[in-house]
Amino acid sequence: MEKKITIAFGDAALSAVLFETPTAQTVWDALPFSAEVQTWGDELYFAVPVDAALEEGACDVVQKGDLGYWPSGSAFCIFFGPTPVSRPGEIRPASAVNVFGRLAGDMSVPAEIRPGSPVAVTKAER
Repeated sequence: MEKKITIAFGDAALSAVLFETPTAQTVWDALPFSAEVQTWGDELYFAVPVDAALEEGACDVVQKGDLGYWPSGSAFCIFFGPTPVSRPGEIRPASAVNVFGRLAGDMSVPAEIRPGSPVAVTKAER
């Protein structure tokens, strides 16, 4: 069964699909949760009640729309574009992340997202 989530920022919401990975299952099992968003370049991230180790195949470079779990900060990351450590033509997290899902549909950053904005992550209604 495909695991779909909704990431809501006030009136704006993004849809995503989780992959079949241990981190994705851990995130799924922890839903719902809410936090305050932080930004780092074109990355949104926020603390989550998840504790997962770095998986084999963790990524130092990701793609636009990827969802990553950053074990160093217990953070849920959404990648929209370059970060301060990206090299030309790439999206690079601060350190390796477990890519556990991907945005479905719109991959643009909601305009109203600012550091400290509330975010709620829930299982999508079927």
